[in-house]
Amino acid sequence: MRPAGRPRSAASPRKIALWTAVALVGAAGWTLLALSRGEEVSAAWMVAAALGSYAIGYRFYARFIATRVLKFDRTRATPAERLNDGVDFHPTDRRVLLGHHFAAIAGAGPLVGPVLAAQMGYLPGTIWIIVGVVFAGAVQDMVVLFFSTRRDGRSLGQMAREEIGVVGGAAALLAAFAIMIILLGVLALIIVNALAESPWGTFSIGMTIPIALLMGFYLRVLRPGRVTEVSLIGVALLLLALVAGRWVADSSWADTFTLEPGTLVVWLVVYGFIASVLPVWTLLAPRDYLSTFMKIGTIGLLAVGVLVTVPRLKMDAVTDFAGRGDGPVFAGSLFPFVFITIACGALSGFHALISSGTTPKMVQKETQIRMIGYGSMLMESFVAVMALVAASIIDPGLYFAMNAPAGVIGDTVQSASQAVAQFGYSISPDQLAAAAKAVEEHTLLSRTGGAPTLAVGVADIFSQVFGGAGMKAFWYHFAIMFEALFILTALDAGTRVGRFMLQDMLGNIYKSFRRVSWKPGLVLCSAAVVALWGYFLWVGVHEPLGGINQLFPVFGIANQLLAAVALTVCTTLLVKSGRLKWAWITGVPLAWDATVTLTASWQKVFSGDPKVGFFTQRSVYQDAIDAGKVLPPAKSMDDMHTVVTNSTVDGVLSAVLALLIVVVIADAARVCVRHLRRPEASRLSEAPYVRSAIVAPAGLVASKEEKAELAAAERSGP
Repeated sequence: MRPAGRPRSAASPRKIALWTAVALVGAAGWTLLALSRGEEVSAAWMVAAALGSYAIGYRFYARFIATRVLKFDRTRATPAERLNDGVDFHPTDRRVLLGHHFAAIAGAGPLVGPVLAAQMGYLPGTIWIIVGVVFAGAVQDMVVLFFSTRRDGRSLGQMAREEIGVVGGAAALLAAFAIMIILLGVLALIIVNALAESPWGTFSIGMTIPIALLMGFYLRVLRPGRVTEVSLIGVALLLLALVAGRWVADSSWADTFTLEPGTLVVWLVVYGFIASVLPVWTLLAPRDYLSTFMKIGTIGLLAVGVLVTVPRLKMDAVTDFAGRGDGPVFAGSLFPFVFITIACGALSGFHALISSGTTPKMVQKETQIRMIGYGSMLMESFVAVMALVAASIIDPGLYFAMNAPAGVIGDTVQSASQAVAQFGYSISPDQLAAAAKAVEEHTLLSRTGGAPTLAVGVADIFSQVFGGAGMKAFWYHFAIMFEALFILTALDAGTRVGRFMLQDMLGNIYKSFRRVSWKPGLVLCSAAVVALWGYFLWVGVHEPLGGINQLFPVFGIANQLLAAVALTVCTTLLVKSGRLKWAWITGVPLAWDATVTLTASWQKVFSGDPKVGFFTQRSVYQDAIDAGKVLPPAKSMDDMHTVVTNSTVDGVLSAVLALLIVVVIADAARVCVRHLRRPEASRLSEAPYVRSAIVAPAGLVASKEEKAELAAAERSGP
């Protein structure tokens, strides 16, 4: 990237030809996906459309925002440099930080959401994932990271309070923290479900902790700056841990690593607390960096597998469920619920918490924000695309048999086959049994949540490239473990960010809490955050309809409402910082996100369909209680009362969160109008300029100019 202030070089014919070719490849992919009807299309065209769009978006749109709108300053010291304390603020090599940021934002959403959204067909999800990330999700992440970096790494809620005001800021703080606890609880529940009774997954993922500690010590003490060396060591040990995990599962040690869900909850709470209080260089950053190799490596191999095997997209481009809104996987019409179900991969409020949490406290140079903020989100979006590919290449009959609840398809292959036929697809009982046998599972029926479906798709592709049909079971269980690792890295970073948010909130009352590395505040706030999500997780594990299960239905809406808060803060800051003519960059995504999420919230609160509206669902179950009837998924009258309580809580919570977001947007609009009328009355909380002494490249590969600067810095010494 050309740092702000340097002359723009003219494009050479070679570069023009290269980018023309990239654009044509992407356009060809979009054309075939959009125009093909009644015939199977190669999944390779989905990959082409995605990669072509990402390349164009990163090279031109992200560069435009970085250089013309935000105007990154390569001479300005970041908070990591100015406030370096070795605990939370620590200048981190851009490659390690890219790995940390990607691992932190890439949780369950990009894996699970697209799989569930495949119910509507592959085309709506593909359009939202790719177009959404280029113009909304990646923009949000980069702009939030920039403004937080300019404000000493302030959290999203605290930036809202300082820049919007007490009313809107308080609403943003409350909404952001409440949503954060819900997100962390949901992520933790998915991890527990993935690792319970799985010695292979538990061992392999557990081994990433000591490996990360070794990497952190190596990079900090033994060989500072030797990122390539520590990367090779870490990857080699990670691969060994993956292979050893299967050995452990087949050995006498299997019982030791076969953990009950309740035991996993305890370990996750302990791990979350420790990871949030240790210095970032010891565990958090190196572990996330390490896991990124596995994540990117697996997704990259999956993309290569698609190009080699050229599987066909068997799911319809747009299914009948998109118009009717009565799908068995989730209820609701294409608008707004496809955009809510794909809670990550295109746009995610959770990312804004990371971009204003751990990452801005570790960035070496402002010029690296484009790669870390925008680039990481493109990487996550590609994960979402590959998840959608995996769900769309398997037989649609198998897809619906796996993702429809038992109350809809029954618990036998015969009843499932009949139910799928009513959906308009066909799969025989023998085919359902054979699919389960191929991956060494007793059954694949009603394996809801998206993760098993993704694993089946991954196994289908990998087994064709590596090892044949006999390796299908291996790749299936590998994919399940891979998904658990994906989510765990978001949990530890999210817990640390939750601690920052709580410290910022309490800092408005007692100023010492604002010093994020103040030991009493650090310990107390970390303990409070893990206690909150740990409580909901514990109850959810022991009560199928309680705890975090109670809040799961509002997960998608809550995440996208949080994105509305982030985009509101960004738009306000663009206006107040004299960038009014560029406010549309976040203002347009804000208008779209607010329309989608508030529409979804309205339907969830007021819809007359009991499958959609929480209060209508409550009435149906209350009437059944009065009549002495038990309705699924309840199995007893106690469960019926729990469903009534859950529906009431979810309905009230949906209404309250939507109201808080409306307050934030309205108060921000007031602030923007006031600024336009009286610019001199506005105040920005941006930290003062301090000249940077750090010399570091902006991208993964240093340019000729940057190499010369690095060489000069080495010659001049410390």
